[in-house]
Amino acid sequence: MTVSLLSLDAVSKNFGGNHAVSNVSFTLKEGEIVGLIGPNGAGKTTLVNVITGVQRASSGRICFGDLDVTEQRPYQAARRGLARTFQIVQPFPAMTVLENVAAGALFGGAQSSRAEATDVARKNLEFVGLAGFADRPASALTLAGRKRLELAKSLAMQPKLLMLDEVNAGLNASEIDGALTLIRKIAERGITILVIEHLMKVVMSLAQRLLVLHHGQLIADGVPTDIVDDPRVIEAYLGGKFAERLKGIRQHG
Repeated sequence: MTVSLLSLDAVSKNFGGNHAVSNVSFTLKEGEIVGLIGPNGAGKTTLVNVITGVQRASSGRICFGDLDVTEQRPYQAARRGLARTFQIVQPFPAMTVLENVAAGALFGGAQSSRAEATDVARKNLEFVGLAGFADRPASALTLAGRKRLELAKSLAMQPKLLMLDEVNAGLNASEIDGALTLIRKIAERGITILVIEHLMKVVMSLAQRLLVLHHGQLIADGVPTDIVDDPRVIEAYLGGKFAERLKGIRQHG
């Protein structure tokens, strides 16, 4: 039996008169890879900020398992198993790659000492392919390397749910392929993944289900093949020509 891991019930976030997220409800089940898509300004990052306690919901309810986490703070989210990456990657530049990941392990609260956190950090750097850079400053990494460092930091928190915010932004085709392989390996660990992504080819190949936001509202929730055909999604986000191209990707791989 598939268990519900995260559920949102009529969640809204307002900034004055701006309704950044409006009455959003959905559920993530354990082990799913779910894509969250929508135009720029649709409210995707704001929604993740609300889920992780970076911003407080204006109304609605958020549950993680059986626990109401609507008013949690970011450190509580991390220690409960809710981890996220950030769209703009900002490692601690003066610290080594290893120290950056160890900081994530300590923030997540699962390790009680620096030595334990360092051990977890080394294992996660090995997993993401950065073991050879452990003692270098984080500022020396390429953009692709910093993206992998961000993943390693999040994984060091030992998450149950990992939310990836534009993890492929700025990467070339080869780097994106490597990132997709890594995300699938993360999913094989049993970690539920929510992917915020603009590249439709990526979410079509990766996600089992898509959520579509438009003007802060959830306008569609379903399997990718159905979402591509949804008139509301085509009008709000894809456009007719793009939808036809995606149908070709779906049919021919």
